[in-house]
Amino acid sequence: MVIETPIDSVGRARRLLFLTTKTGYQALAFLEAARKMKVAMVLGTDRCHVLKDPWQDGALPLRFEDPEASAQTILEYARDNPIDGIISAGDRPAATAAFAARALQIPYHPPAAAAASHDKFKTRQLFEAAGLPVPPFARYSMDEDPRRALDRVPFPCVLKPLALSGSRGVIRADNPERFVAAFERIRALLRKPEIRVLREEANDWILVEGFIEGGEVAVEGILERGRLRILAIFDKPDPLDGPFFEETIYTTPSRRGAPAQAEIEESTRRAARALGLFHGPIHAEIRFNAGGAWPLEVAARPIGGHCSRALRFDAGVSLEEVVIRHALQMDLDSVELQAGASGVMMIPIPKGGIFKRAEGTEAALETPGVEEVQITAKPDFRLDPLPEGSTYLGFIFARGLTPEAVEQALRAAHSQLRFVIAPDIARAASERRD
Repeated sequence: MVIETPIDSVGRARRLLFLTTKTGYQALAFLEAARKMKVAMVLGTDRCHVLKDPWQDGALPLRFEDPEASAQTILEYARDNPIDGIISAGDRPAATAAFAARALQIPYHPPAAAAASHDKFKTRQLFEAAGLPVPPFARYSMDEDPRRALDRVPFPCVLKPLALSGSRGVIRADNPERFVAAFERIRALLRKPEIRVLREEANDWILVEGFIEGGEVAVEGILERGRLRILAIFDKPDPLDGPFFEETIYTTPSRRGAPAQAEIEESTRRAARALGLFHGPIHAEIRFNAGGAWPLEVAARPIGGHCSRALRFDAGVSLEEVVIRHALQMDLDSVELQAGASGVMMIPIPKGGIFKRAEGTEAALETPGVEEVQITAKPDFRLDPLPEGSTYLGFIFARGLTPEAVEQALRAAHSQLRFVIAPDIARAASERRD
């Protein structure tokens, strides 16, 4: 999709390439930000590459499973349509963005760094080589008999796919029986057609690592030619101890003290450097306990889904506008979060089935401090909770004077919601036949 805008002082609109999967949540937010900033945006996505422009929106058809070939498609487009900056939303498009940026000589993360950030095993290897704290870890082929690995497994441990995001497929196991069950469950997930069609070698493996005690935070930042600028540290007030690791509430600013926040920032900086990330937005996950900050991962992209709406900068600037400014190498010195606190709740799926409707949204929206209640689940669509699922029922956004007040508002609003989810009779019948 190309947004037509006024030309600038050199005779043309500044053109930004935005790469996203066809199921990406953030496309509309970035398109709205580009329109507000009078920036021409070209969309590149993994839609049908056989039909020419089937959606009639000018999008570049790309294959994110082949980032170098996709980068060549972008390079051919850029010969007649100069590109001033590149943004990637989501993990899979990041490698394509990196190869394209290198070919176009646009500052960005190197291809090897983008690839490493999308592979949890490679991430662990690089963190360990850089002297960062890491738990014992190993990877196993998804076709391996998990019982043969039991004498090498530290308990409690966490099993996870190498390339899936959003805690999908992440399971804690405290003993051999639960380890085997978790391994089999992740294997079944990785064999699903929707995963195999991604054609990622990383999805043939399962990472097993020691469980890290402590609370967890998320860090939103931007690297400017290797220099880290922290935009926000999100607390995750709900314990993430397993057996599954569904994220629910994010609040910012962090309630942790200044020394802890400084350690979290330094851990993020070292982790990004270990991966080789250089220029662009990053989203990091950090565990924090008495032993300090333990980096879990650093993604070469901004925060996913609709969660960016939890961040608002001075003058009403959105995170998407900040990322666009950075991609076009504009000044970020004036970028500061608005005063006060904010947060988001990713509404968890209580059970699998066919979503029918949400009740109580008006009452939830009337909760003091709540700004928006957004139900993203579509009626009559199948819902799958974690660890197999990859979506949420929706999002609740709140603002207040303190993070504690924001957390309370989010929980109060969520308590007003009721979800009608019908049994999936067709799937149950199919499973009985199998």
